Amino acid sequence: MIRNYLKITLRNLQRQKVSTSVNIVGLAIGLATCILIMLYVQDEFSFDRFHEKADRIVRVGLKLRLNGEDFNDAMLGQNAARDIKQELPEALSVVRTRNGSDFVSYENTSFKQDHLLFADSSIFDIFTIPFLKGNPKKALTEPNTVVLTAETARKYFGNQDPIGKVLSFGSGKTPYRVTGVVENVPANSHFKFDMLGTLTGEDQQVDGSGWLYRINYETYLLLPEHYDYKRVNAKLAKLAEKQIALELQQFLKISPKQFRAKGDDFGVFLKPLTDIHLYSKTDSNPGGNIMYVYVLAAIAAFMLLIACVNFTNLSTATAVRRSREVGVRKVLGSVKSQLRQQFLIEAVMLATVALLVGLLVVALALPFFNQLTGKALTINSLTNPYIVTGLIAGTVLVGLLAGSYPALYLSSFKPVLVLKGRMVAARGSFNLRSGLVVFQFFVTITMIIATVIADRQLRYMQSQKVGYDREQVLVIQNTNMLQNNEAVFRNQILQSPQVVRGSISGQVPVGSSMMDNTTVMTKENPEQGVMSRFYYVDHEYIPTLGMQMVQGRNFSEKFPSDSAAVIINETAASALGWKQNPIGRELIGSTDEHGVKTYYRVVGVVRDFHFESLREKIGPLVMFLGRNSGNIIVKTRTEKLPEFLASLKQKWEAFSPAAPFSYSFLDDRFEQVYVSEQKIEQVLTLFSSLTIFIACLGLFGLATHTAEQRTREIGVRKVLGASVGSVVGLLSQEFIKLILIALVLASPIAWWGITLWLSDFAYKVDIEWWVFVLAGVLAMGIALLTVSFQSIKAALTDPVKSLRSE
Repeated sequence: MIRNYLKITLRNLQRQKVSTSVNIVGLAIGLATCILIMLYVQDEFSFDRFHEKADRIVRVGLKLRLNGEDFNDAMLGQNAARDIKQELPEALSVVRTRNGSDFVSYENTSFKQDHLLFADSSIFDIFTIPFLKGNPKKALTEPNTVVLTAETARKYFGNQDPIGKVLSFGSGKTPYRVTGVVENVPANSHFKFDMLGTLTGEDQQVDGSGWLYRINYETYLLLPEHYDYKRVNAKLAKLAEKQIALELQQFLKISPKQFRAKGDDFGVFLKPLTDIHLYSKTDSNPGGNIMYVYVLAAIAAFMLLIACVNFTNLSTATAVRRSREVGVRKVLGSVKSQLRQQFLIEAVMLATVALLVGLLVVALALPFFNQLTGKALTINSLTNPYIVTGLIAGTVLVGLLAGSYPALYLSSFKPVLVLKGRMVAARGSFNLRSGLVVFQFFVTITMIIATVIADRQLRYMQSQKVGYDREQVLVIQNTNMLQNNEAVFRNQILQSPQVVRGSISGQVPVGSSMMDNTTVMTKENPEQGVMSRFYYVDHEYIPTLGMQMVQGRNFSEKFPSDSAAVIINETAASALGWKQNPIGRELIGSTDEHGVKTYYRVVGVVRDFHFESLREKIGPLVMFLGRNSGNIIVKTRTEKLPEFLASLKQKWEAFSPAAPFSYSFLDDRFEQVYVSEQKIEQVLTLFSSLTIFIACLGLFGLATHTAEQRTREIGVRKVLGASVGSVVGLLSQEFIKLILIALVLASPIAWWGITLWLSDFAYKVDIEWWVFVLAGVLAMGIALLTVSFQSIKAALTDPVKSLRSE
């Protein structure tokens, strides 16, 4: 019996090449999209799960509320780990890690190491870091020792044994002895390193509390097996209350009760290791976003459903051609169950072929998808036995889901009617197919609206005035490697006719600062702290970047007292309560161990500028006059830039620094801030196009079905004088109604989703009414283009042929 079913299936599929091809293409695209997104989602949820003790590791974070603003940070001070280890027996092991970057050299070879991690030796007790050479129990127990990944070891030493060799760190050539080689860190890890070194002398514990002092350390705890990390929260909260209270008393001279009475607050929180990548919003280099994972998973599900809807519509559309076959089979004794089995086998076979085509599409599209998402996914991930089983079961399920309604529909034909040439559709079939089309265009319109808003938001952020000049501004990096020659190099650059101005500073107004969210207090109100960004700049920083002073003046070499002066932005002036007259007011700079305070006088207020992306509000900023090297920022002219860059490289190499000549343009760095938004917009555009394409396939099927059902009606209308245009309008108006229904249903859902997404941005576009109208017009235009072929074909058919069978 099964063999007979398979033969009939192959014959029918060969006979109906067009509908078979359309079905396979639609299902293949739906399955390929599902597989690609499944690989992406699987990779996102796999982060940090390769650690053997992953379910027992938590990270401690700091939360603060100052002046009505909340600050959550993954960092703690250098003493927090020590106190947690001493006070909490649940913490079986504790480790601090600190990220860094430096130039590392060996003999005549030097590289910039961005993925440089410093840690306590207990890191190997907590995290799974397989050793290839060396002893993990001794690798980081001595000062100035370092462990390399296998790839980094090859980069510096080739095929030599690296154990015992000495690397030089930074411009001071600090020696670090290699004590181990480990496997390369997997890509699905929230922290990465090429080198893992011992914490330096400045990282050692200090007297006193030290939870809010030098907040540069990520602190991880290892908990007992099957221990709920929430149980340790209460004890940790009491410990944090005690330690942070000491620092509040020392620096602000107030108690926690007084601190909270002003509406401020402090505390700590725990984040499981496996949640850090997708659920943490505190990292300076954030990883994934669970909302994007949910969006992509929803897109995959909807596209697969749309592909199944297409299959249903196309199968029922071709039912007229197979009605007599069904009638003959019933007359010859076939029962409904046998007919349904036949049609379900056809559906499963089509789904199987679509899966094979879909896998080919995945293999071809994977490099592009990786480029789009920043992943390194491979087709080999699909060879996992569980995934193979899931794909096969999923394909069979898709075939049964897509073929169930056509099987019921076709097996319900009455043989007497179909053999007379009068096929009557099953009751309610039109309503079901219409509902499926509404669902297709509900998804399509939602995707169009989301794509348009995402594109508008991206363009808005990229075109927004940021408060400084980012055009033709060159940033020469790592100039601190020139040491005493940094200023000399800057002065040589200023001699070029291509240079307008030049400044030395470690702070570039794009991205994070070296000193983020530092509390500052005023002399007149030392108990009121304001979290501020610190910038260390020279006299030329503000004019080089074209920033504007709104009050007071810039730093000047004419005023030696400016070494104890500051410039604040408008937001800082407002937060400190100095909006009216800030010039001459004083900030507390530091307090020594004897309680002696250093004060800084405000000499100017700079107009607010965006020193972060437009996701964040402009925060308080304090600029100090001081040498904070690292970059030379140059305002250039547009002509002869290639020759100018070549001359800069020659000047740089003349100083023979350990670092190679490296530069970037400020506008390019600005664009990099919005890479994640660009990727989201590109992903939405891609999947919106695919959704529209698949929906059009389904609409084509329904248009075919409608035209075949109304062939005789069209013939009668033409005999009575109906024009081609009126017939096309008659067949199209039903689809217009369905799209309008889809627009009404999609608009509030799309508005809710887009509003939720835009809530992450401090500066965002308004959701205009015309976006919804545009989405409806686009969907309607696409639909009319899709159905016009069948409508015009039906309208041009000779009415004699249409009525001949009557």
